[in-house]
Amino acid sequence: MPNKYFKPHESFDLNSHKYDVGILTGLKDGYEDNLFIKKVLELPELEYESYYLYHLDYFLSKEPQGEQEFFSFVWQIVLRRINYLEIKDPFNSSHALDVEIIEKLLHFQKYLRSIDQWDTQRTLPEIIADQQETIRKQQEEIAALKDEVKAAKKLETQEFINIADGYLLTFLDICLQIQDDTLLPDGKKELVLSQTQIVWCKMIAKYFREGGNEISLETIRRYFPADRKNPGSKYAKIPPQLKLFQLKPAKKRS
Repeated sequence: MPNKYFKPHESFDLNSHKYDVGILTGLKDGYEDNLFIKKVLELPELEYESYYLYHLDYFLSKEPQGEQEFFSFVWQIVLRRINYLEIKDPFNSSHALDVEIIEKLLHFQKYLRSIDQWDTQRTLPEIIADQQETIRKQQEEIAALKDEVKAAKKLETQEFINIADGYLLTFLDICLQIQDDTLLPDGKKELVLSQTQIVWCKMIAKYFREGGNEISLETIRRYFPADRKNPGSKYAKIPPQLKLFQLKPAKKRS
């Protein structure tokens, strides 16, 4: 039957692509499988994918829905060649070459297996075994996630710390002061340090209430700029009348 799967070497084309299948005089009908495999044997393993995709693109340009058909055709011609070589008389003069060819074709077949989306030539027990292995891994992942959730729940609470109504900003001012690098006696480091200010906002919104009411994350984040030295125009300052406390180091006791 005429070749329809592989891009042929055009007759006497001296500038043909190196993956084109055929010889100088072209591609004779019925020889496409032999010449496709011959090219496989000549290529380094790193080019298997490029070679396969080159001819797949050629076939899909004519048969847009034919990816599985193309794969099955390539799989079958490789499998038939391996089977043919394996049943040859091991004492014939070409045995050493046959073994070398089988080895190369098995490597190409390994590549084909890696892109097989249709479980070609796989037995039902093999498919079931793979599915069971997938299920086993998923069950292990679920068990690990359950352990993580269980550990996280130990730190959760249904209770809240209540801030007196009207004094939320006073509390925020204390949270800001406690991060100052001048608070400790040596004045060289902060008493508490966080990589970002949003962690303060989330902590307060999650675990605190004002007068028994929820605290809006968006409301309080305006008071915690990312860069406290250069807060920017969106930053909101604590009103002076609500700055009721001043944190400072205690005098050293003698």
